[in-house]
Amino acid sequence: MATRNNPLFDTATTLGKILLFLGVSAICGVLVAGLLVPAAAVSGSAASGSIDFFDSLPAELKVDPPSQTTRILAADGSEIASVYTENRTKVPLDQISPNMKNAIIAVEDSRFYEHGGVDTTGILRALVSTARGNKQGASTITQQYVNNVLNANLAAAGEEDQIKLNGVNKGVGDKLREMKLSIALEKEFTKDQILEGYLNIVFFNRDAYGIEAASRYFFSTTAKDLTLPQAALLAGLVNSPSMFDPVTNPERSKQRRDLVLGLMLNQGKITQAEHDAAVATPVEPKVTQPKQGCAYAASAPYFCDYILHLLENNPAYGADIKDRQRLIYGGGLTITTTLDPNAQATAQEQVSAAAGANPDKWGASMVSVQPGTGKIISMAQNTTFLPGQGFDSQLNFNVDKLDKDGNDLNGMGGAQPGSTMKPFTFAEWLNEGKTMNTTVNAAQRVYPIGYPWKNTCGKVQGAYSTAQKNAGLDATDDLQNAEPQWYKPLTVLEGLYNSINTVTFASAAQLDFCGIQKIVDAVGLHSGLPSADGSDPNPKVNMMTLGNLLGSTQTSPLTMASAFATFANDGKYCEPIAITSVVDATGKQLPAQSSSCRDAIKPEVARGVNYALEQVLNKGSGSLIRPRISTTTAFPIGAKTGTSNNNGSTWVVGHTTGLATAAWFGDPLGAQDRAGQNITVNGKFYQGIDGYMIAGPMFSSYMAKIAPAYGTNPFPAPPSNMINGTTTTSPSPGRTTPQTTQAPVPAPQATQAPATQAPAPAPTSNGNGNGNGKGNG
Repeated sequence: MATRNNPLFDTATTLGKILLFLGVSAICGVLVAGLLVPAAAVSGSAASGSIDFFDSLPAELKVDPPSQTTRILAADGSEIASVYTENRTKVPLDQISPNMKNAIIAVEDSRFYEHGGVDTTGILRALVSTARGNKQGASTITQQYVNNVLNANLAAAGEEDQIKLNGVNKGVGDKLREMKLSIALEKEFTKDQILEGYLNIVFFNRDAYGIEAASRYFFSTTAKDLTLPQAALLAGLVNSPSMFDPVTNPERSKQRRDLVLGLMLNQGKITQAEHDAAVATPVEPKVTQPKQGCAYAASAPYFCDYILHLLENNPAYGADIKDRQRLIYGGGLTITTTLDPNAQATAQEQVSAAAGANPDKWGASMVSVQPGTGKIISMAQNTTFLPGQGFDSQLNFNVDKLDKDGNDLNGMGGAQPGSTMKPFTFAEWLNEGKTMNTTVNAAQRVYPIGYPWKNTCGKVQGAYSTAQKNAGLDATDDLQNAEPQWYKPLTVLEGLYNSINTVTFASAAQLDFCGIQKIVDAVGLHSGLPSADGSDPNPKVNMMTLGNLLGSTQTSPLTMASAFATFANDGKYCEPIAITSVVDATGKQLPAQSSSCRDAIKPEVARGVNYALEQVLNKGSGSLIRPRISTTTAFPIGAKTGTSNNNGSTWVVGHTTGLATAAWFGDPLGAQDRAGQNITVNGKFYQGIDGYMIAGPMFSSYMAKIAPAYGTNPFPAPPSNMINGTTTTSPSPGRTTPQTTQAPVPAPQATQAPATQAPAPAPTSNGNGNGNGKGNG
């Protein structure tokens, strides 16, 4: 059925012509007034009401940069991930194909370079066409740009409900405001600047804002390399992105594309041969679906998530979380981080291999920092960030639950560090001027209520006495070691490298607990979980509680790695940092992180601890971590193993002079109270997990590959009087590792103990996480 003309506006009738003339004259009169009459003249004249209204509209348009994609980069400039509110990458006009510029002008505003922002000829033509029953738009590219900018500004301000859309909620006043602003815009910017702004802001698809994102989404190419048929298709898409979508509506898309090509031919922008070849080209989109967010990170999704939380928690990025997220996800930021992609790939490889076949969902994680800078080099764990893809978790096993200001870090909050806490008591032993080869009574197991501990800044809590426990007093069982042969006189050095609980207590009995506390605080150790009352997001590890000598307070791997880095850095502690540079879309530098280091322990004390930690791997509790390999690949390295009381948390933390790493394997679920006993991981049954068994190979294989790039110089020697000569001891029963003299430690390579070494017996109750003193860790 033919469309019936409205007789009132039928331009074939005399009445219709008169009404059309009056309507067009009224609108054009307003436009001419706005275009030609200076504001000062209008205010002093008897201007019509419509002219007054037009002139009273705002002449300035706040052109904020549209929302752009933010990129998170590794230290070498490679992309870790991108995040956005709107997928947009701004490009200059000279990086946009001439085909695209010609196509969009041909279909949207053929007189773009002729009018002053509002095309009165186009308006007249549109009115006549509409009056005849054929609705036609008259908005210029400048007007469309103004409309997009106004809506983008509303969205940025969180006022999406105020956005105006043609044909939906835009009235005559809105159109007049748009026209006035277009006129003002043309006076401030060149045509090319307006065209560039328009092509970078216009909507093509919910996953593609601006021409660069549209090019990548629909054709997997760049705006610079768009072919003629591709450009014509995208230009036609602007009118109705859903109707002319080449993926869902290929036939309509081709019809629209060919219409654009016809307009380009008629306007002399292409030749007949170019037109015919383009029309003959089939519509074949090659979609690249953008995968934004840390879940789709090329590597290090949890490090990426950590970066975003650091920025979201930083007041420098906005007054509140909404303002910060608006900048982070829409500001087109370039965030350069400390991550080493090679180290990250190796760390991920190791944690995945350590606990790949793992139906019971045991966690494995590893994090490295650089001594002297605090830069986080790698951060990996054995889970997937995306739900439904195996063992998934959104919690970061390597970091605290909250930052120091109480803001969420999406962290697990750490785990009980076990015997990795023992080096700090050893450090205070050296700090008080005692020698590491002093013999103490490791046979003593009873430390009852009322024991005369020395503490100049508080009162020591806790007691080890089975007799008092049985009498109903607040004590736990007598202190225990994992193996019975260690209840005898031992040097403090032997106690550390063999991880003997009773030696740690016998040495602590001769120290000021206040001094141990100061050591622990100085190297940045704190709980990964907030205090019970929520008043302290990062409470100190309270060394006035006896259980903390043996690692009963949950601490994150990042915290432990940073603390051990202090030993590697000759006693200077550096706070961990992850972000080295943030640049916004205009090139402006925004606040980032810089190294913040302080003197924590005396250099000679740090050197003494390093000396002892090398012995851990040479002949102590960590000697089964690696095989004996060629001395040509040897380098100095120190470490400490740790295991919680129920084997549910196991560790190796150690360092070279250039890299400190914490490796953890344990229970990451819920209250983390599962026992790491009688479990199967990667097809291997474990009666009880110890630090050297799974965390150890992760640590050793990673350090063998990555540590040399960061420096493996020999540790500076401690003062000779700190060692006080050499004490020889017989190999201990039950241990098959050889007693050796101090030497550079070979770089660890293997993922399990060598065939020439018998595995140590799995202890039935390793560790010391709850402070009851069971196990050596």
